[in-house]
Amino acid sequence: MSRFSLTRHLIAVTCALGLLAALPARAEDKADLPPILRTIEGQGITILGEMKVPGGLRAFAAKAGSQPLAIYLTPDNEHVVVGTLVDGSGQDMAETQLKEMVEKPIMEDGWKQLEQSAWVADGKADAPRIVYTFTDPNCPYCNKFWQAARPWIDSGKVQLRHIMVGVIRQDSPAKAAAILEAKSPSEALTENELKHKSGGIKALSKISDKSTASLNSNAELMTSLGFNGTPAIVFKKDDGSIGTVSGLPEDGALKMVLGPK
Repeated sequence: MSRFSLTRHLIAVTCALGLLAALPARAEDKADLPPILRTIEGQGITILGEMKVPGGLRAFAAKAGSQPLAIYLTPDNEHVVVGTLVDGSGQDMAETQLKEMVEKPIMEDGWKQLEQSAWVADGKADAPRIVYTFTDPNCPYCNKFWQAARPWIDSGKVQLRHIMVGVIRQDSPAKAAAILEAKSPSEALTENELKHKSGGIKALSKISDKSTASLNSNAELMTSLGFNGTPAIVFKKDDGSIGTVSGLPEDGALKMVLGPK
């Protein structure tokens, strides 16, 4: 991305728009969008709603996949800039609103949907911290996250809840179903992760209707929350707000997700 100055109050960064969409805007909101924003939605950006900012610009909260974006419409309604609107002291004029609008779908009912999804427990049931992660049995980065989380899991501080999906390879659904349909799904998950380099758990030759429904529901939930790949992680921050991470969290991000060891 390149950064350039528009005015004293605006710093904008150019942004590629060919990304996967996540949550569709409500029908009533779409009807009110200027044509250029409807065009952007067609290119894969999800418009969440309008924000109030100073400076005479119209501002919109948006997402590209799970990445939050602030989009500013120019007065001619023909151009947009994607970036950060700041005042003379460097304060972001849209940060709080953008955060609230991006997290709102998860805050309202997403956590409950996660609880009700087809997940596999990894860690003690009474662990004080719960972290949800969308996991594909063939995903190498899911495996790396599983490995990285061992100190937190083994100490009893965190329970990972793996929401199984089958999206990466042709046999991913059959492997995910093998975990879900195992006598002990938790043990089957561990088997898959320990054997990941050699191919993981053996795929089922036939997936039950129940597992098919669960995997489809999990995949739809993953998309509805704005994720387009695995691992896709949802957790509660120390202040109780919802946090999300797309991809493998490392270093500071890992500690933010799992908490102190």
